[in-house]
Amino acid sequence: MQAADTYWTHDLSPVFVPFPDNPLGLQGIHYYGLSYLLAFVCAWLLIRLYHQREKIRLNGDARASLMTAVILGVLIGGRMGYMLLYDLSAFLSNPLLVLKINQGGMASHGGFAGVTLALLWFARKHQYPLLRLGDIICTVAPLGLMFGRIANFINGELWGKVSTVPWAVYFPNSPQVYDPGRLNFVLEPRHPSQLYQAALEGALLFLYAQWRFWKGSPHPGQIAGEFLIGYGSLRIVGEVFREPDASLILGISRGQFYSVFLLLAGFFVLLLAKRAQRKQKTGT
Repeated sequence: MQAADTYWTHDLSPVFVPFPDNPLGLQGIHYYGLSYLLAFVCAWLLIRLYHQREKIRLNGDARASLMTAVILGVLIGGRMGYMLLYDLSAFLSNPLLVLKINQGGMASHGGFAGVTLALLWFARKHQYPLLRLGDIICTVAPLGLMFGRIANFINGELWGKVSTVPWAVYFPNSPQVYDPGRLNFVLEPRHPSQLYQAALEGALLFLYAQWRFWKGSPHPGQIAGEFLIGYGSLRIVGEVFREPDASLILGISRGQFYSVFLLLAGFFVLLLAKRAQRKQKTGT
């Protein structure tokens, strides 16, 4: 077993650029906020590249409208999802907590729901094929997931389960246990599960979606369906190493439980894609 003093103690600041003391009590620019900004900028640039390479047809005005809808879907859906899926009792006692985004709390599953509604609105307003639109967004979404998990690690939150792997980390805000030898409460080394999830749900899924988009010839809806199945599966795997941050459901973490529905949604989207493909071939 590795000696306790060889594990790294997390000491990263969540603030990228600190502000001087101010009447509003603003701490500064946080990495977590930057992760969202970076994700939206990268999504914008990629979608513009798709248009330039004639992989899609979305002019500047349409792209601006799409990105606005997606940003609102991510932020509103993510926040509402966290309150409803992870902190329902607090929300019911004080619904205004949903507005206190400075206190943290965003749920990726809620973000998916918010983005889905945003895409439904955009597709109807701009008469754009919904399945194709879903494919486009699912090729850029993993970047946001990756940046968000990296920010979680920098913040020292959503840590993993106790472990003695060589790369385990002491997270100062994680629960402590009593050590009789030291006659004191001490931290336990834990999996940096945030980075596992950044690699699986983010980098790996992004590379796969990009490969499918540029090199494959998928029918509309295939990438979206595969993305949902891939995310749901990888999230379930990643949650194995993560300390549950809420009570379990049916003996599994909430992240795993909610991801089962994403798996089902992914298979449903693939069925829709196959049905649309058959209709296109038969002309009915």
